[in-house]
Amino acid sequence: MSNARMPRSLRTIAAADSIDKPFDVSSAGKVSAVASLIAVASFSSAEAQQPSLPPVTIDAPVVRPHHAASKPTADHVRARTALRHAARRTQPPQAAPVPYPNAGQLASPDADPYANPDAPYQATRVQSGKFTEPLVNTPKTITVLTKDVLEDKNATSLREIGRSTAGVTLGSGEGGNAFGDRFFIRGFDARNDIFVDGIRDPAVSVRENFFTEQVEILRGPASSYAGRGTAGGGINIVTKQAGDRNFYNARSEFGTDATRRITFDVNQVISPTLSIRAGGLAQGARVAGRDFTTDYRYGGFAAVKWTPTDNVKVLANYIHTDLNGTPDFGVPWDRVNNRPVTDSGVPRNTWYGSLDRDFQKVRQDIGTVQGELKVNDNITLNNRFRAERSILNYIGTIAEAPNVKTFPPATFPNASNPLYVQLNAQSRYQTVNVLANQSDATFKFDTGPFRHTAVVGAEFSREQVSIDKYAGLTSEALSQSGLQSSSGAVLVPYNNPYGDPSSITYSDFSGATLAGTPLNATVDTKSAYLIETANYNDFLILNGGVRYDDYDYSAFNHANNSQSALDSGLVNYNGGIVVKPLPYASVYAAYATSSNPIGAELDASSASYGGPDFTNLGQAFGPERNKGAEVGTKWELFDRRLLLTAALFQTEKDNAREVGTVNGVANTIVAGAAYRIQGIDLEAAGKITDKWSVFGGLVLMDSKILKSNVLPPNLALYSSNVGLKLANIAHQSFNILTKYQIADDWEVGGQATYRSKIYGGTLLAANQGTSLPSYWRFDAFVEHKIDKNITVKLYVNNIFNKLYYDALYQSAAPFVQVAPGRAGYLVVSAKF
Repeated sequence: MSNARMPRSLRTIAAADSIDKPFDVSSAGKVSAVASLIAVASFSSAEAQQPSLPPVTIDAPVVRPHHAASKPTADHVRARTALRHAARRTQPPQAAPVPYPNAGQLASPDADPYANPDAPYQATRVQSGKFTEPLVNTPKTITVLTKDVLEDKNATSLREIGRSTAGVTLGSGEGGNAFGDRFFIRGFDARNDIFVDGIRDPAVSVRENFFTEQVEILRGPASSYAGRGTAGGGINIVTKQAGDRNFYNARSEFGTDATRRITFDVNQVISPTLSIRAGGLAQGARVAGRDFTTDYRYGGFAAVKWTPTDNVKVLANYIHTDLNGTPDFGVPWDRVNNRPVTDSGVPRNTWYGSLDRDFQKVRQDIGTVQGELKVNDNITLNNRFRAERSILNYIGTIAEAPNVKTFPPATFPNASNPLYVQLNAQSRYQTVNVLANQSDATFKFDTGPFRHTAVVGAEFSREQVSIDKYAGLTSEALSQSGLQSSSGAVLVPYNNPYGDPSSITYSDFSGATLAGTPLNATVDTKSAYLIETANYNDFLILNGGVRYDDYDYSAFNHANNSQSALDSGLVNYNGGIVVKPLPYASVYAAYATSSNPIGAELDASSASYGGPDFTNLGQAFGPERNKGAEVGTKWELFDRRLLLTAALFQTEKDNAREVGTVNGVANTIVAGAAYRIQGIDLEAAGKITDKWSVFGGLVLMDSKILKSNVLPPNLALYSSNVGLKLANIAHQSFNILTKYQIADDWEVGGQATYRSKIYGGTLLAANQGTSLPSYWRFDAFVEHKIDKNITVKLYVNNIFNKLYYDALYQSAAPFVQVAPGRAGYLVVSAKF
């Protein structure tokens, strides 16, 4: 039977068979048999409904000689290619598929984009495009507190993060620098090395976390990445951005000490190219274990993401925070027993402020616009612009200079201890304005077997600070005391500062006014940088960078009409090598530098605190120079859900500034000192099993003054600063956060934190003979998922109500900041 008379199904099979493969005689029988079976199957059902048809005879295909395929000529290839291109041009353009919000994704809609979705405690990368490799391939220790870590710590402020992170020590405000967020990283002051989305947030403020996605702590000198400062490292706050998935989250928190806190976070996809996100905060609370101290917070943020094409992305966000309350500047020192008075029988909740006067108000407004253009797969352009204004406004009381004095029994009938303390007012009205722009281009290219990624960029910024204070505060007289020092400060017994609270009356301090003699300072910085990474088959990775900062500083003090100015160029660099003997393990070595010029600490009012030098116009002091070396290893274990890091590090500072007695003149500022910090840093982040998560670290440090040009303040204790340890830091610290899923809807967890002894002393050396004791603190939480949308969590912080201290002042009789006591919180979260 000819093909024309063959049923359509058989003609199709025969045609396909003759095209797909050459025909040979041995296959003829097979084809005939298959065709016969198909014909029978095709006609059998028809026979049941139609009359019988005559028998059909199927002829076997005629055997024809098969010609071997010949190789197409170049003309044939060109013709075929031209036809294909022509066919593509004639097809109508097809739009890229538009993902429906939340469709086809298993991760939570509000998941941290930088974390491992299978192990949310583990970050796989950091926000900055200057770090082009995953963390396991980065030759630097970077501690990343992901969104889930922040939630399980219940860390609502940056200060609480510093309090519970190994290798970070909290610092105190003083007369010459602001009270607020002050951190020491690997032993070096980092209070002006705080960044928000990679742009410096200068001076000192108090920072909330409701708008925070994750917090990144870079360890070791990092000026080639971040500019001036960063001797011990820096902290980058990654803010929440608009995303491509809808979610609606709310969180309410109620706890001890009248704590009430509500936050919300909403993301809405408006169209395939436009998304918006908004959040808010309201909080009222007291501080656990401290009388009269209050903590009220309000804020909001809004973010927009616009992607008009696949190659263009625009991000914008605005953050507003408004924090206020009654501050707590600490408790005095017991000179007799050489310890805080709260370790000598004074109740831990004793507060030494003035209720009718003391206050703290902090406000921040930060706006950022970022644009990204992907020129092609190998070139990406990025620009980020920032405008910021912050206000730090407070009047507080520090209790210091304890001494022996006999109080009249009629005035203090219950005061049996003859020690008194001096209540000194500390005040500040500080405004900071920042304009900054970062532009960079990322290039990807290959040279032989090496895959390169180079980031070339420029940064321009203007930072302006104005620091004023309140007048008339030294003439106060609390009616319950009636005693004043020669300077006018109030004197009270340290164990009973207010006598009988029911009989206290306060002076009216509502008339306090600003002095109107501010210190105004401006920093103009113009920077250029190049950072490159060369990757050889993910086995050998080379990293290097260089940055130049044109640093222009000027200041004018209206109190005495003095001025300070400095214009200098800072060159810093870094280099690193990573070897990966296994796909999940790396060994690395790195070296980096950084610089601290005069005036870099914008909250400081004098050179002794890192601020302007009004005596030498800044020309006598070159920048402090820092150099750091680090060797370490990183391992991704348990299906790459747990990142382990181990590093040995050493950082040296040269040309350090210090304050002391020189040639018989006290309180002299000189440069030329040197000191060294070395230690080991161990960290873990991720999951050990499907149900067990861990995050934490252990940092062990040793410090030593190598060179000093001043005498210690107390020659009876020390004849020289050389050989002493550094002050104000915990040399050993540990923290571990862990949780375990005991059932599908139940989790339990907690954290343990250890800080070693912190030595007191001047800006450089532990030379005052004072110290804060070491301590352990334990926290716990339990979480229950009521359903897929509602979660209830119970936290207990400082379970054993441990009395411990955050920081101390540098004098021989310092004031000491008391850490919060035991507190409990019930948190209800709703996610849709």
